[in-house]
Amino acid sequence: MRTVKPLVRDQVSGGECGISAQFPRVNANLGNRRVVAGWYGLVSWLVMRLSVRFSPCIVAVVAFALLTVAGARAQGTDNPSSGNQSSSSQSPANTVQTDAQTAANGAYISVDPLASVRYDNRWDMSVLLAYQHVKAGPNVLEGANLGGLDVSGSYWLSRRWGIEGSGRGFVGTSGVGQPNALNIKGPFISEYFFTGGPEWLGPHNKHGALIAHVLVGGVYGNFEKDLLGQGASYVAFYNNQIAPAVIMGGHFDLNRSGHWVFRITPDAVMTHYGINYGSKISQWDVNAAVSVGVEYKFTKIKR
Repeated sequence: MRTVKPLVRDQVSGGECGISAQFPRVNANLGNRRVVAGWYGLVSWLVMRLSVRFSPCIVAVVAFALLTVAGARAQGTDNPSSGNQSSSSQSPANTVQTDAQTAANGAYISVDPLASVRYDNRWDMSVLLAYQHVKAGPNVLEGANLGGLDVSGSYWLSRRWGIEGSGRGFVGTSGVGQPNALNIKGPFISEYFFTGGPEWLGPHNKHGALIAHVLVGGVYGNFEKDLLGQGASYVAFYNNQIAPAVIMGGHFDLNRSGHWVFRITPDAVMTHYGINYGSKISQWDVNAAVSVGVEYKFTKIKR
């Protein structure tokens, strides 16, 4: 705390700076007593001289501060609008830049590859890998698994009905019907089918279709080619011959586009082979076959 020395009466009452001039009532009460006791103590604010010559300066400072604050607020109010204008003026440029980047990078466009699928084509053709199980003789217990190619074509007469032609070729090995002195095992055999008949378009949509067919024709069976010069009777095979054949089954089609189709063709294959030795019998054999491949639709020619 700040302390001051004791003041005497004439020090506080004299001149314009005295208490008598500033505070007459206090002067009357003080009399001849000192303002502050002999010992040091706090000075009352009543005896502090308040200079009036600093009042205009203080007012000027306060006024200047208020004007400064008001100007700052006005400037702050104007800045958001200018910022909005600048952002608004930059928005079209940003949009153009974004569009340019999108065009440069390429936009994703959803395309339905099956949108052009129709069932109004006049012609179609299929190429399939084929499998068939067959018996090479009337009493051969060990069957043959043959592989080959299935090439088919269709001509559609109406919305539901068409004519299909099919050519199939199979090769493979077969077990023999009886033991032999030459120890012939697994000789090669082959079959070649040439068939045709009606087909019917069943349930269908843009994803796929079910098609049934019955094909009638002939088959050429070559069973004696790999018998080391021996006849079919040596291993109890069928003789080489052309025989009647019937193929019954259909197609399971899965459309991949307006032209291309993934096709699965399961069939029951019936052949009527015979032998010209011994009892000279002939019989119908029923074997399973399946083909897998692709079909192409010629959509330019309509039904």
